[in-house]
Amino acid sequence: MSSSVRQSPTKRRLVVASGLDRENVEGSDVEHLVHFLDPDASRFPLQNAFPLIALAFSDEGETDLREGLASVHALGTIPEIPLRRIDVPVKAESLSLIRTLVEGGVGRLSRFTSAVTAELAILRRERETLLENYRALEDAFQAHNWEPVAEIFAHDPYADPKDEGIGQLLSTGCVEQLLPVSSHGVAGFALHLHSVPRDGGELVVMLGYVENGEGVAEWTVPYAQLTANWNFFALPRACGGAARTLRLRISTTGTETVELSLGYPIASERYTARSETPHPDLDLRPLAFRVFTGLPGVKPARMPNMIAPTALLEGHFIEDYRLAVDLLSQIVDVSVTPVVPEFQTVRFLEHENAVVCHPLPSGISAGTIGRAVEPGTISFSASAIIDHPKGAPAAVSFLLAPANSNARSEVAELARKGAAKPSAFFSGWREVTAAQAININFQLDKPVREPMDLMILSRAVTDTVDFSWLKVSGFRLVKQSAGASNVRQ
Repeated sequence: MSSSVRQSPTKRRLVVASGLDRENVEGSDVEHLVHFLDPDASRFPLQNAFPLIALAFSDEGETDLREGLASVHALGTIPEIPLRRIDVPVKAESLSLIRTLVEGGVGRLSRFTSAVTAELAILRRERETLLENYRALEDAFQAHNWEPVAEIFAHDPYADPKDEGIGQLLSTGCVEQLLPVSSHGVAGFALHLHSVPRDGGELVVMLGYVENGEGVAEWTVPYAQLTANWNFFALPRACGGAARTLRLRISTTGTETVELSLGYPIASERYTARSETPHPDLDLRPLAFRVFTGLPGVKPARMPNMIAPTALLEGHFIEDYRLAVDLLSQIVDVSVTPVVPEFQTVRFLEHENAVVCHPLPSGISAGTIGRAVEPGTISFSASAIIDHPKGAPAAVSFLLAPANSNARSEVAELARKGAAKPSAFFSGWREVTAAQAININFQLDKPVREPMDLMILSRAVTDTVDFSWLKVSGFRLVKQSAGASNVRQ
């Protein structure tokens, strides 16, 4: 069997020879190590070869080999290859010596160098891959930072066929919802409404901390600014400091209420919506809401609106309360008018938790509720409407006077001078018609220090007061607890 068959091929061609000397190499011990320079391979003369020595067996082969190697040396990529002339009669001994040299220490060194070079190439490719991955992560991180507002939590709305709606809970009390996220960095939240009435009314949303009862902000939003979709409530500055638990308190004013959407049932009772009055729709279900972090005052994409707070409560401990039915039923007529009516102008409507104050052609019709306003109260709101389709318009106002004061004297002072006494708070007159209920928001300059009487007043605005049954309902007051005064001081 010839040596060409016995020798296994190798990927490392360590000897170079001219193609003119091919017949002298074929069948020898170094055939598997030789790379031949062919004339038609001038473009890639040493492809897949790293020669350590060049062999020539004839003058023609030596000349051809020197010309081929000259073009390779001109590239300057490999060191100069030594050329050795082999005598044909003794070529067997010379080729055996060359094979021993090439496959011995020099060959091992060459193979080691080749392996190191391959490993370096692999490491270089892995390094480039790592750098590409790092740049991709960096770009993704920067892109996330470039987003002005990011959603961090959401409860999607879920309509259950058995839902009755929680509008009555919002009008007679409030619904509370804990936000299951850290307050740090929160710049706003969104509530989903599936129904918004056209008639007058307001949605009142208060955001505060659970741990210490401190308020963050309050939104009093007319129905005209709401949409039957997601509504984004923005903060002027993001929540900072220690991470705390946020709580929403939501209620409404007016004759009709919006319908808040509820989410899917959840296992944790802590984060379900709650109300003082039990309701089947609130059974293990949260409100539909979304929480956002990022730049304050920036509306998230695909949000139809952005609502700014009407009051900032930072550092204040806030509590809202409704006038109890027992208090409303104790209303007393303190009207100041020269006309003696033939009917009761001020009275309590038991089944509607409302008060009627019918104006007269002259003077002021008024009713007072003793000690209805608690200390610390900072704002007051209610809704009013002429409760008859043919009722004449009227004007309505509210007066807060010191407890146990002479109510008729307070009303007479207002009728005579058009302004209340310095010790009282007057809301100003608002015109009311039968077409649409109005909301009256009365923000005090400073919190009430002592209990005060609440007076509801009405007067005529036209020549007639026929059927002008002025009905006032939805009394809601907001007070700052004693802790808030300590904080301000």
